[in-house]
Amino acid sequence: MNKQKIIIVNKNDEVIEFKERGTLKKEDIYRVSALWITNSLGEILLAKRHHTKLHHPEKWGPAVAGTVDEGETYELNIIKEAEEELGLKNIKPQIGPKTKTENEYIHFTQWYILKIDKKIDKLKIQEDEVEEIAWFSQEELKKQIQKDPEKFLPKFKKYFDLFYKK
Repeated sequence: MNKQKIIIVNKNDEVIEFKERGTLKKEDIYRVSALWITNSLGEILLAKRHHTKLHHPEKWGPAVAGTVDEGETYELNIIKEAEEELGLKNIKPQIGPKTKTENEYIHFTQWYILKIDKKIDKLKIQEDEVEEIAWFSQEELKKQIQKDPEKFLPKFKKYFDLFYKK
């Protein structure tokens, strides 16, 4: 079976090569798409990464995110990931900001925004990717990030601030 390859980009987010998962070097820059999901109550849907994940296991982060593979655009990737990870079909997310993360991994993240009103039990989580999902009010999330920042992805406060400017 052919292994899916990850898109490697330069500092301007231009494609330069493709590499198999697990073969990236520290200096490789790759692409990620992420979905910021809210509902009509203003709550934010977050996902806790599965405990077997290589990167940041059991950390809360965006409800949907994925590494962009060869042959995909950011948008195609987020639509695919939303269906795989939450069972959301035929979504039309709005394009949001693009961020660059440089910590132990370097990647561009193209954010998308989606508003849905679905109860947790109506979403179908991909159990090998996601440990649990939950709706958080902005206030509750702000308090949680301040109180227990280690429960979230390292850059999560930055993402929260991106969507809820003070």
